[in-house]
Amino acid sequence: MGLVNSTFSVKMATWNIHRGRGRDGRIDPDRTARAIEGDLAPRAPDLLTLQEADTECPPHAGFLDIARIESATGLRYAHGNKRLRWGPESHGFLGTIVFVAPSWTVRAFDVIDLPGHCHRGAVVLDLEQDNAAFRVIATHLSLTQLLRIVQMRTIAQYLRRAEALPTVILGDLNEWRPWGGAAFSRTVTEQTFAGPARATFPASRPILPLDRILGGPSTKVLNTEAITTPRIRATSDHLPLFATVRFDGPSVAKE
Repeated sequence: MGLVNSTFSVKMATWNIHRGRGRDGRIDPDRTARAIEGDLAPRAPDLLTLQEADTECPPHAGFLDIARIESATGLRYAHGNKRLRWGPESHGFLGTIVFVAPSWTVRAFDVIDLPGHCHRGAVVLDLEQDNAAFRVIATHLSLTQLLRIVQMRTIAQYLRRAEALPTVILGDLNEWRPWGGAAFSRTVTEQTFAGPARATFPASRPILPLDRILGGPSTKVLNTEAITTPRIRATSDHLPLFATVRFDGPSVAKE
């Protein structure tokens, strides 16, 4: 593999689906699927990541109709390899599930166990298409700032050892400060991750930008939007976040 200068854009969406529990307190996976079909799929994301998409307690079992989501979005479920799932009954890794457009090849994958008193983790996918490549890290960070700092430091140490690729971190990062907070300072992350802050929580009257799409060096996060519809607001306590990420600079070319 050799480095080339490559400019390309990828549409991404992330949503904490609250384990299928809607504003009425009912757990209704069908309602979640309808919201994805009606409000996310028409935007044609190239990548969709969900948080709280497995049950909360062990064995962290899946509850979504994965085939239905694939059919609605045209995306491919990325967790076929059991290493990307928490357990045999899980759909994702500690509730994080990633779907990817079939035009992108998963050339490498991994998971990162993150420290904390509650189980947290990150899903890492290195994606390739023609002469373009990038890394996505989907995660759900702690509610506590000190733990977020330690978790982001763990991700930074992982990236230090990994192959150099343009990287996007997205998911429910639980950071309410629009400027990013200590966990996303360069002192912790070792490289700058940035993206617009849009209020996504609570869904009924959003005031906190808990969900983020953050690009590292050679990336720019554009057209960021918190998607709000009556169906979305009835489905989860978070709004989905949608953005276009433009990659400018070195990428990976096929041999």
